[in-house]
Amino acid sequence: MKKIRLLLWNEFVHEREENAAGEFIRNLYPDGIHAHLARALAAGDLEIRTATLDQPECGVPDALLETTDVLVWWGHCAHDRVPDELVSKIQLRILSGMGLVVLHSGHYSKIFRRMMGTDCRLRWREVGEKERLWVAAPGHPIVRGVPETFTLPHSEMYGEPFGIPDDGKVIFTSWFEGGNVIRSGVAFRRGAGKIFYFSPGHETYPIYHDPNILQVIANAVRWAAPEEILPPRITPMPEPLEPVSTVNPLSGIDPELIHGKR
Repeated sequence: MKKIRLLLWNEFVHEREENAAGEFIRNLYPDGIHAHLARALAAGDLEIRTATLDQPECGVPDALLETTDVLVWWGHCAHDRVPDELVSKIQLRILSGMGLVVLHSGHYSKIFRRMMGTDCRLRWREVGEKERLWVAAPGHPIVRGVPETFTLPHSEMYGEPFGIPDDGKVIFTSWFEGGNVIRSGVAFRRGAGKIFYFSPGHETYPIYHDPNILQVIANAVRWAAPEEILPPRITPMPEPLEPVSTVNPLSGIDPELIHGKR
C-alpha cells in the first residue's frame, strides 16, 4: 500500500511565547500543534512529517515539498514571514495535484489567499463561546464517521461575511452562541489539487483534542490526497497537427522577440 506523504506545517510561535498566553497554550500543546496533530493523526496509511516556520527554508525545502502529497497548514501571527517565493512553489505543487488542508487562522495565510484570489477576511470575536457545527454535505468523504451536528464548548467566533470564492462546496456550517454563523468547512479544486478549509482550531482551546475535529482533519487529508502528481505542463506547440496553408506574416521575426524565452 502506497502511503500518503503528509506534511504538517505550523508557525510554532504562540506555543513558545514567554508570557501567560504561551504558558496556557503549552498546557494544551506542550510541543506544538504540529506535534500533537502528528500523534493524533498517526495511521498506517500515512507517512507524517512536520515543519515549522523557524526551520531553514521555513521547514519546506524543495526536496520535502516535492515528496509531499498533502500539506496541512496552521498559521496565525506570522503570515508575513512566509516568503513569497515559497508560496509560489507551494502554489505550483497544488496546481499539479498536491492537497492542501488549511486550518483556523490559516484563512489569512499567503498560500490560502493566493489559491483563493480573494481577501479571505471574516468577522471574529474572542470570548470563548460555544460553537455548533452542522454537516452541510451528507455523504461527502470529509464527513465520514462524523455526526450530523456536534458542539465545541469554547471556540473563537469566526463569522460571515467570509471573503472566499463562490465555487467552494460547503461541507460544514457553524453557529456561535453569540449569534454569528459561518461556512466553517469549504472544499475547493484548483488545477489538479484539492483544498479544504476548516475554521475550528484556536490555539487557546483544546479543539484539536476533540475526536470529531480530528476525524474531519483525517478525512480531509485522505480526500485531498492525489492519485498522482502531474508533471509540469509543456505549453508551446510549435508544430501543428495538420498542415497550415495560411502565410505567417511574422515568419521573418524571431519568436523569442515576441514571446521571450520559455
